[in-house]
Amino acid sequence: MRILNQNNSWIIGLLAISIGFSACKTQKKTTAVAPASEVEVVEEEVVEVDKGPYRASNTRTFDLIHTTLDVRFDWEKQQLMGKAELTLKPYFYATNQLVLDAKGFDLNAVSLKKDGQLQSLKYTYDKDKIFIELDKEYTRNESLVIWVDYVAKPEELEAEGSAAITDAKGLYFINPFGEEKDKPKQIWTQGETESSSCWFPTIDSPNENMTQDIKITVDSRFVTLSNGLLVSSRPNGDGTRTDQWKQTKPHAPYLAMMAVGEFAVVKDKWKGIDVDYYVEPAYEPHAKAIFGETPNMLDFYSEVLGFPYAWEKYSQVVVRDYVSGAMENTTATIHGEFLHRTQRELLDGDNEEIIAHELFHHWFGDLVTCESWSNLPLNESFATYGEYMWLEHRHGRDAADKHGKEQQQQYIASVAQTGHVDMIRYFYNNKEDMFDAHSYNKGGRILHMLRKTIGDEAFFKGLNLYLNENKFQSVEIHQLRLAMEKVTGFDLNWFFNQWFLDKGYPILDITHNYNAEAKKYSVTIKQTQDLKEFPLYRIPMDVDVYFGGGVARHRIDLTEKEQTFEFDVLGEPSLVKVDAEQMLLGTKSETLTEAEYIFMLKNAPLFLDKAEAMNGLKSTKNLEAIEAIIAALEDSYWGTRRKALTSLKGKAVADTSLLKNKLIWMAQKDEKSIVRAEAITALAEQFSSDVNVQAVVEGGMKDQSYTVLGSTLKAIASYNEEKALSLAKEAEADASGSLISSIASLYSQNGTAEQMDFFVNGYDKISDPNNKYVYVQIFGKYLMKQDITTQSKGLDMLENIAQNEGAWWMRLSSLQVLMGMQQSAEGQDSEAAKSMVTRIKSIIEKVKATESNEMIKGMLGE
Repeated sequence: MRILNQNNSWIIGLLAISIGFSACKTQKKTTAVAPASEVEVVEEEVVEVDKGPYRASNTRTFDLIHTTLDVRFDWEKQQLMGKAELTLKPYFYATNQLVLDAKGFDLNAVSLKKDGQLQSLKYTYDKDKIFIELDKEYTRNESLVIWVDYVAKPEELEAEGSAAITDAKGLYFINPFGEEKDKPKQIWTQGETESSSCWFPTIDSPNENMTQDIKITVDSRFVTLSNGLLVSSRPNGDGTRTDQWKQTKPHAPYLAMMAVGEFAVVKDKWKGIDVDYYVEPAYEPHAKAIFGETPNMLDFYSEVLGFPYAWEKYSQVVVRDYVSGAMENTTATIHGEFLHRTQRELLDGDNEEIIAHELFHHWFGDLVTCESWSNLPLNESFATYGEYMWLEHRHGRDAADKHGKEQQQQYIASVAQTGHVDMIRYFYNNKEDMFDAHSYNKGGRILHMLRKTIGDEAFFKGLNLYLNENKFQSVEIHQLRLAMEKVTGFDLNWFFNQWFLDKGYPILDITHNYNAEAKKYSVTIKQTQDLKEFPLYRIPMDVDVYFGGGVARHRIDLTEKEQTFEFDVLGEPSLVKVDAEQMLLGTKSETLTEAEYIFMLKNAPLFLDKAEAMNGLKSTKNLEAIEAIIAALEDSYWGTRRKALTSLKGKAVADTSLLKNKLIWMAQKDEKSIVRAEAITALAEQFSSDVNVQAVVEGGMKDQSYTVLGSTLKAIASYNEEKALSLAKEAEADASGSLISSIASLYSQNGTAEQMDFFVNGYDKISDPNNKYVYVQIFGKYLMKQDITTQSKGLDMLENIAQNEGAWWMRLSSLQVLMGMQQSAEGQDSEAAKSMVTRIKSIIEKVKATESNEMIKGMLGE
């Protein structure tokens, strides 16, 4: 499962607020943050968390062996008519009773299938579970087949979602009546955490494993997808077709899936295995551009783990109105519609890390599954680290480090809202709470530290052993530790106890001292986290000592609250770099001299080193420092070039002509669109009065990148508002994605009632959730600058979002705008203003009647 979108600070913040909304009290404490981060000081919220009750792994009374389903659909009623056959046997103890999970069904029959005959069984049903009396007591050496005839009615379920997974009804009919223009009719499922039992009877627990065989009957125009292989496709002679999908390798019930729709199927291969991409027909020409790295990812993960991809095929499907980011259903991953991008849109971002995340789950999550939701990091931390591994392999370490650091910053920001909790959480109020920045972001960084602690060879050999020993089984955290210990020979309890079985992170204060007479250099590190609340950490890490054109690496082992490490040196080092691998999960306060930061920027090897140096030089007026930052504009990694661009803002440059020429070159020729966009912004900020620079800036309107076009419009508006508005109008027809938001931002500052149609029509053209969220906020700013009559024209759009948008944060965004408009209108006496207030109150009352999200309900006073 990939939270949508966990790498963006706005959504991490909202997730944090939502998860912690009703379960915490806070008091503030200021914490220093590592200078390498974009934000150097955070206001940490020390949160008292309601831990909730103890959550044991589900007791296994039966072993679910195989599930056979035969399903068809009633689009009008949004129901599934199904027949299920479940093959089971008692897990250990003999029993004559069976309990199945089945949420909100109409049950037509529950029977025992024996020798091809059905024998009715007595049962009771509470709309959540079926309690079945078997015909006799069965032992663990006997199997039985239960047959259930049922109707699943997801629209009648009262199933609350969460911040990460916005709904929990399991089965979704999209545009079932075909009334929504430009939206296809689709059916898809979402099983995690325990919602597969909303569409078929099962033992809905992550510590169960089953094989499966699913027959799906649909109108002939529809394409189907499910787990495993399509073994038959049979026309029924009545305009329908029955497809049979069979998976012969076992997985947990929550990983079962179906998707139905008018998809185009684009075929690929990996070592004889089908690798298919299911997209809407309009995106068929772009499918291989969107998903084309998948075979290379299969190659890489199979090789680095020493464990080839284990499943029969690998398909990916993009669906509408998905309730999360993406989901690793075995052999058939579902992605939200934000993955649909044209090749032009892909110039500005490709979602590779999401594709990698879901694929890596097919080793960690699908092949080896957490036995309980308390152990969810064994799924999600690995998938998150799979992103890092792929980026490192495909795009280099700097790209991976940048991604990992951003995830770490988001985790640290999130705990200011939600509070600190154990990684492996045996106490929680709701299993959905596990899908947070701990299980994902923090866990990924813990695995990175484990890798850096024991070394690459041991780390990957440990993963290989873990997979081989536990394949097609469920596990808990200790099995990972034992595998790593078996490979390394180390006792790793200390590592797993402080990182996986406890909460928090280290807060380090680092001071330096050079003793010229003794030729000694010392580093003193204090752990300043509250030791009543958090562990005293053991942190093995590397220290690099730069002297005389060379560098010497030393491994230190921090184990005490305050500890001094001393190094013999030939003279005063140019730089001593603590945590040379930039692997620390935590924050640090460390003051270096300008000369040391300049040296770091020029000589340290990693992007994170250079970013840390530029942060340290944030306030510098030193010409040598500024020249070093200018030199970084030519760095081989685009992230460094972009960081240098932003670091130069407001700095006095000795040779303005040199800088201007560098910026012009970057604006026109840098290979990365975001760098070209930043260079155009810098040119407009520093040289907008130069007519030659204006020509370069305006040349950005010919760029193919929507990001560059958006930055160009904003840059032009800074010196010629009328021209920018005219160019924005011309760009409307061809606008997509981020460019729509950029045009909207321009109109929000300078637009009139004339742009209302653009705003209303633009929303449905955006598929990326980041851009959609921003777009609604921009629309609100635009409306607040218009008269009441114009504002009223936006209410239909806002009401539709507030009531019908699947993502809770989009509903929240619309409600925030509506409440702001209400507050503004209440201060006016006109009849139009009073009418608008009445309309907004009516919208809010309608939302109150149906809204389930706790954060929104709290905001509305529920």
